Amino acid sequence: MQSKIPDIIQTVPMLNYVLLASILFIIGIVGVLIRRNAIIIFMSIELMLNAVNLLLITFSSYRSDASGQVFVFFIMAVAAAEVAVGLAIIVMIYRNIRSIDVGLLDKLKW
Repeated sequence: MQSKIPDIIQTVPMLNYVLLASILFIIGIVGVLIRRNAIIIFMSIELMLNAVNLLLITFSSYRSDASGQVFVFFIMAVAAAEVAVGLAIIVMIYRNIRSIDVGLLDKLKW
């Protein structure tokens, strides 16, 4: 027996979700490639992860399958750990060079 797509999901076409997630992902990519501030780079990475989560939830809802939603839960847990480690790294960089500009991180080179 095939389950029915929830009515609230049917009001917005799947194409709109895909376009929104694509736009969010592109904004995240542009933020990672163009910006020099480490905090903005981490925020852009989180934006890309949220775009992927939006697509997983959309396809999971349209297929009436909960596995995509469970996968999103694990992605959010990994993203929270990534934020904790990333902010710790940013604090240590700021303590050492008094800036969070990634262009000044040439001390890590050989």
